[in-house]
Amino acid sequence: MEVIDTLATLHAERLKQGLSQRELADRIGMKQPQLAKIERLDSVPSFATLNRYAAGLGLKLKLSVIA
Repeated sequence: MEVIDTLATLHAERLKQGLSQRELADRIGMKQPQLAKIERLDSVPSFATLNRYAAGLGLKLKLSVIA
C-alpha cells in the first residue's frame, strides 16, 4: 500500500508542477509509455524507479523501517 500512496503523492506533485508525462520521462531518462504504465499501476515500480521519479520533481524519497 505504501508504494501506491507514494506514487499517488508523486503523481499529484507532477500535476501540481504542470509537467506532462513526457516532460518528466525526459527528465528522468525514461520513455513516456513506461511512465504511463507506472502511473496506471500496470507496472509496480521499484524503489529505485520511485526515487528517479521523485528526483525528476526535485524531491527525495525517505525510506523508513517500522517495527
